[in-house]
Amino acid sequence: MFEARCMAESQARLAHLVELRGIGLVTGEVGAGKTAACRRFLSGLPRGLYSTVYLTVGAASPLEACNSLAAELGLAATQSRGAARRAIQAELSRRAGNRQTPVVVDEAHLLSNPVLEELRLMTNFAIDSEQRFCLLLVGLTPLRQRLAMAVNESLAQRLVVRHHVDGLASDEVEAYIRHRLQVAGAPDVPLFEANAVTAIAQASHGLPRRVNQIAHNALAAAAATRARTVTIDHVALASEELGLRTMP
Repeated sequence: MFEARCMAESQARLAHLVELRGIGLVTGEVGAGKTAACRRFLSGLPRGLYSTVYLTVGAASPLEACNSLAAELGLAATQSRGAARRAIQAELSRRAGNRQTPVVVDEAHLLSNPVLEELRLMTNFAIDSEQRFCLLLVGLTPLRQRLAMAVNESLAQRLVVRHHVDGLASDEVEAYIRHRLQVAGAPDVPLFEANAVTAIAQASHGLPRRVNQIAHNALAAAAATRARTVTIDHVALASEELGLRTMP
């Protein structure tokens, strides 16, 4: 895997969150690599010490959110939000003696404010002052703005880690493209001209998914003209096809 600086920072922030067992927030634009960063970190946790719950919740109500998490924990669904919450807390407390149970909620920007509040309430354990598990909310950039609203102040105050995934720095794009080509089995020869790489970095804003799309389309454009290398003109054509701009 390509070792971008944003990826290294993400891994450090997530490790800190798991150590603290608090509530964390990871945001980023579409294609920035936030989900990949989280999955990479979680896959590296020792299985004997951690039992991760990963949810992509489309819950429309707090009760649905409770039952979705309960199902992942092997608990029966209920018709009572309070009962579901207590059952979840009891199960997490039981697990805490042997293994930590990080709960990751992906696409969290799609959740309503009442659901976000319910997730916060799940982390409230009246048994003692020790945090029993960590909750990680992963979503698009607007989630940060949502948590700045007064209605979500209680949740915002509980955040111990806030991290925004910016994507690749401009000086990393060339190495990233080279890495992707190597993974694909391409010959070890320069395929992208320097100004073409600069144009890709500009048009993609460093978002890995966008870099992939532009580079792929630019390679196709170069192949169509039987060019030996990808030029800035090929990148411009690829960007236009994707509705992007290479120049201000």
